[in-house]
Amino acid sequence: MYGGNQQSGISSSSTFPYIFIFSGKTGHQHGYHDSWLNPSVFSYTGEGQIGDMEFTRGNLALKDHKQKGKRVFLFESEGRGFAKFICEVEVFDADYLEGVDTAGKPRIAIVFFFNRKGVQLPIQPHLFSHPERIGRKSYVEYELKPPNETERKGLVTSRVGQGFFRNCILHRWEYKCAVTGFEKRDVLIASHILPWAKSTNEERLDPHNGILLSPTYDALFDRHLISFENSGKIILKETIEPQAFKKIGVTGLEIIKNFNSDNHFYLEKHRLHFNEKH
Repeated sequence: MYGGNQQSGISSSSTFPYIFIFSGKTGHQHGYHDSWLNPSVFSYTGEGQIGDMEFTRGNLALKDHKQKGKRVFLFESEGRGFAKFICEVEVFDADYLEGVDTAGKPRIAIVFFFNRKGVQLPIQPHLFSHPERIGRKSYVEYELKPPNETERKGLVTSRVGQGFFRNCILHRWEYKCAVTGFEKRDVLIASHILPWAKSTNEERLDPHNGILLSPTYDALFDRHLISFENSGKIILKETIEPQAFKKIGVTGLEIIKNFNSDNHFYLEKHRLHFNEKH
């Protein structure tokens, strides 16, 4: 009816100014990063099953949909050939991350960030504000050519995906410190719950493995001098005097109110290190 592609997750109509996008329920299936980061922001992996993703075909249509006057409609797969309409969205930003294709080989993937139609976000785009980063085969601000195999091994643990992770954490925690509500975004830190060095490649980029923290709380959390219960209540290291914490503004009464069950997996691992004797 709409002249789209029935087999594609990104289906651009040839007869109407519409683009239909489809997401699976589980979000990270097949290495995809599809999930609601907050009530207004949805992350969505671009198309391309083999090799590095590029801004061509459906990915290009999404990137340029506002300029081309095309509306984007998000659907969620319900199984048995059915899809549920969720809402109309607009592309706000995009980023690159290291992943694997359907053949199990490493590749660079594109992840789009959508906002609900009509929602204004209090944050500037990361990738789309730098057009030179989104051309054909220009992956990240550090690389303007495809990385070779040796470079890839370094990128997977360093460059590619760090912008994606920070963007996800900013959106997930709605642009403010999870503890204090402090909103100065340029000093807030996307802190890993399970440290980078102890995480798998997938865990390093998992938005559930992160909290947005102001510098004081990030430093204490990173050094396992504080932790949090699954309920969000702060835990202070017993080897440090309460008065010492109070001198830097940590009262012991802090609580994070919106941890979810996926965060709990990482928090339990953080508490294991926190409870070790030093």
